[in-house]
Parts: sequence; structure tokens; C-alpha cells
Amino acid sequence: MNAYLRDKLLQKLDSLSDERGYQVLDYVEFLESKYAERAAAAAAGNPLSRFADAVEERLRAGKVSATAVAETMGLMNKAMGVLSGAAAAGKSVANDLMSATSRVVDAATTAASTPAAPRPGTGPAAPNGTSGATGGGTAGSNTTPGGTPPAPGN
Repeated sequence: MNAYLRDKLLQKLDSLSDERGYQVLDYVEFLESKYAERAAAAAAGNPLSRFADAVEERLRAGKVSATAVAETMGLMNKAMGVLSGAAAAGKSVANDLMSATSRVVDAATTAASTPAAPRPGTGPAAPNGTSGATGGGTAGSNTTPGGTPPAPGN
């Protein structure tokens, strides 16, 4: 449907009472059932919308007043909005968890696949098995940091 026709229809629908609006809806559903593809209509809409449509059809079939149907559907639309918001929030949290998990896995994979570079200050091992940076003896011992005895006079 083109934008001009849609706007013109909406303008006309806005001026109708609820009773007349439901009559128009009945006619549109009649046209849809007569000319539309059944598979496309069944697949369209989310479960909440299909539930709301079923409730509305039952209310209208039960000869409930148009204002009562309109108020009930208004409340159901608000409830569907809340449920849709909650579902969207849950989906967002799940997506955030998945992306964080993916980042951790990617970082771990990258860290595992890169060769470990020597840390600054650590060199080849000294003859006694310690590195030159950490010293070979204990405090107060008679050895130099390289693990060799001090030269006379030191």
C-alpha cells in the first residue's frame, strides 16, 4: 500500500467510533480471508500478537460492547509492551554474556598461540641455576649476585 493511501485511511479511521472501527476491521478481515494467502497470515505475527488477536475475536464473538473490547485490548497491548521489553532486556543480557565469553575465549586463544617472550630483567641462568637478576645467594652470604665469590678486598 502506498503512503498516500495509508495516510488517507488512517485519517478516516481516526474519526470513527470504536463500534464503526470494529465494523471496518471485520470487513478488512473478510477481505483478507477471501484474497490473502493463508500460509502468510498464519506465519505472521509473534505469539503475543496472535494471543491478543484470539482474545479480541472471542470478545467480539461473545457480543461484548465495543468499548469493553477496546479497553481490554488497550490493557493487553500495555502488557504485551512490558513483556516485549522484558524479553528484549533478557536477550540483550544474553548477547552481552555471549560477547564477553567470546572475548575471553579469543584472548585466551591468542595468549596460548603466541610464544612467550622473556620478561625484562631475566637473562640466561647463572652457573648455579639462578638468573643474574635475582641473585644467587642469601643476604649476608659471601657471594656476588652472579653466584661467584667476591674478589679479595671487596
